[in-house]
Amino acid sequence: AAMVQKYQSPVRVYKHPFELIMAAYERRFPTCPLIPMFVASDTVSEYKSEDEAIHVIERRCKLDIDAPRLLKKIAGVDYVYFVQKNSLNRRERTLHIEAYNETFSNRVIINEHCSYTVHPDNEDWTCFEQSASLDIKSFFGFESTVEKIAMKQYTSNIKKGKEIIEYYLKQLEEEGITFVPRWTPPVACKSESSTCHPRRPVSPAINIPESATKEGLSSKEILNTSSSPSEPTAGTPDDKLDADYIKRYLGDLTPMQESCLIRLRQWLQETHKGKIPKDEHILRFLRARDFNIDKAREILCQSLTWRKQHQVDYILDTWNPPQVLQDYYAGGWHHHDKDGRPLYVLRLGQMDTKGLVRALGEEALLRYVLSINEEGLRRCEENTKVFGRPISSWTCLVDLEGLNMRHLWRPGVKALLRIIEVVEANYPETLGRLLILRAPRVFPVLWTLVCVPFIDDNTRKKFLIYAGNDYQGPGGLLDYIDKEIIPDFLGGECMCEVPEGGLVPKSLYRTAEELENEDIKLWTETIYQSASVFKGAPHEVLIQIVDASSVITWDFDVCKGDIVFNIFHSKRAPQPPKKDSLGAHSITSPGGNNVQLIDKVWQLGRDYSMVESPLICKEGESVQGSHVTRWPGFYILQWKFHNMPACATTNLPRVDDVLASLQVSSHKCKVMYYTEVIGSEDFRGSMTSLESSHSGFSQLSAATTSSSQSHSSSMISR
Repeated sequence: AAMVQKYQSPVRVYKHPFELIMAAYERRFPTCPLIPMFVASDTVSEYKSEDEAIHVIERRCKLDIDAPRLLKKIAGVDYVYFVQKNSLNRRERTLHIEAYNETFSNRVIINEHCSYTVHPDNEDWTCFEQSASLDIKSFFGFESTVEKIAMKQYTSNIKKGKEIIEYYLKQLEEEGITFVPRWTPPVACKSESSTCHPRRPVSPAINIPESATKEGLSSKEILNTSSSPSEPTAGTPDDKLDADYIKRYLGDLTPMQESCLIRLRQWLQETHKGKIPKDEHILRFLRARDFNIDKAREILCQSLTWRKQHQVDYILDTWNPPQVLQDYYAGGWHHHDKDGRPLYVLRLGQMDTKGLVRALGEEALLRYVLSINEEGLRRCEENTKVFGRPISSWTCLVDLEGLNMRHLWRPGVKALLRIIEVVEANYPETLGRLLILRAPRVFPVLWTLVCVPFIDDNTRKKFLIYAGNDYQGPGGLLDYIDKEIIPDFLGGECMCEVPEGGLVPKSLYRTAEELENEDIKLWTETIYQSASVFKGAPHEVLIQIVDASSVITWDFDVCKGDIVFNIFHSKRAPQPPKKDSLGAHSITSPGGNNVQLIDKVWQLGRDYSMVESPLICKEGESVQGSHVTRWPGFYILQWKFHNMPACATTNLPRVDDVLASLQVSSHKCKVMYYTEVIGSEDFRGSMTSLESSHSGFSQLSAATTSSSQSHSSSMISR
């Protein structure tokens, strides 16, 4: 099977003008002592425009790849040849480099693109970016070896790229060259001077695009900054990541790890318009899957849908833990450990888990644990700023003093395991270290039997267990936590604010029924509504528009099944749905509403019209979009069951179609939706600017361009 490897670099910013960087770059040719494998290069073709603004040069480069002798023998080559085409535009101040392999081009396809451009915020700085792809079709059975060699050589060269430019900049400086003038258009000369050949007159209009693009950039930058003032982007163009920012806020990543982060982030920007997790959080999901981009993407998407369904983004601002928790949950944040990680202290032995589950139910307990994790993420960010280095996880200190049989109460253990599962799935790589103190002597044995089989090696290394008072000895707590902040209940001198715990009074216990109802209430007390969609029974929502230029926005998740989403306009009001029209469906779907508004006798095109083309949405997708209304009247949003079309080419159903239709055997889909109408004046920018640029308003964070016929855009995130 052919394997395609892709690479995308962060933006590297050189704080030097473009012309000086070009002077340094040119010195790499024909050979460069800093790249020993770069043996020679010959110019194949060259083109210069008359005004010297454009210079295109194609070179054939000879590389001595560091590969095993045997492999070179089998392949029958000593050197590998690449073709590199450099297009320099001095007027625009850009250099584009395209390279591909000539040797083995029928077996291996390597493409690379690099660019040097002017920094959008500072015209005396230069940005560098590179991307590449490697596709190995076949290589005498050595495909994986070749892939490893290629990747190793490539990543080591990426690291060198910066050193090389800096080496030649220094060389230029030693020779006294610190400034290279910019290109200027040649001036048409006076006709009386006979020595000068009359050139085509150059109209001064050449200067216009430059200033225009500058203006364009600055307004774009304004848009960028106004949308998220809180995020420090370290001056990166177009919301790309730059290398210095990665080092400061995210840590030392290998080139391939940087590439995975950038590609996953780019994919999120294209598909999940609106809320994109912070870079350090995306990175946690990549780490949790060893930087396998597809696996990481899968767990991250599941987590994003989960966050939306449970309104986790708002938990810290809107949810107040019940008093029982504040009194009896013996855990809390307590300063930080020696590595600067936030420290969470949990006096599990003092905590009445059974009482808490009986008084609160699992759901409220889970909410509380989630709010602790959200607070942890916030503290990591805070500490990253304070300590000047990336901190992406926290340390948890669990004190087991007082542990007894009550803690082994089965429903409590089950609740705990479920909570751990939810946390593992949605906050991967956040536990930096787990210190378990004052464990009963039998605990390590139990621990080895019960937990160790389920915990991966990576996580297990982070666990330290101390029985009795061992934590006070060498290799104990002092290795991880400063003496000044060791809590008083562990013999330290620091007052620890964590509640003492204790037994929850039975008078606070609730009946199973009460807890049942509570769980359902928590699920529905979100801004989202849920609806069921059946074959032959779509769900429809009516929106009445008075002011012709309003914007209808929507945001929905397809929880189950595939659906088609439509938006219609009608001048006349649909009849309110009769209760009995729901028929049997209302019985089958408690909590999921299902309403039809479009009368069976209405005809499309006569009584109502379609104002957007239908959008097919697959199970698990999040869709956000909007429609700029042109007329007042009644708009109907419709979610309709999507029938599987038979395969177009053969008419025979494909295996996956059959499987898919079996999965949707109930012919019922579920959607969670939210809609809102916004007056056009509340948008950023006036309607006219939106219409003139044909960019449909996508949602409050960004205007995305869409096709010129439609004033809407809908994004899907897979």
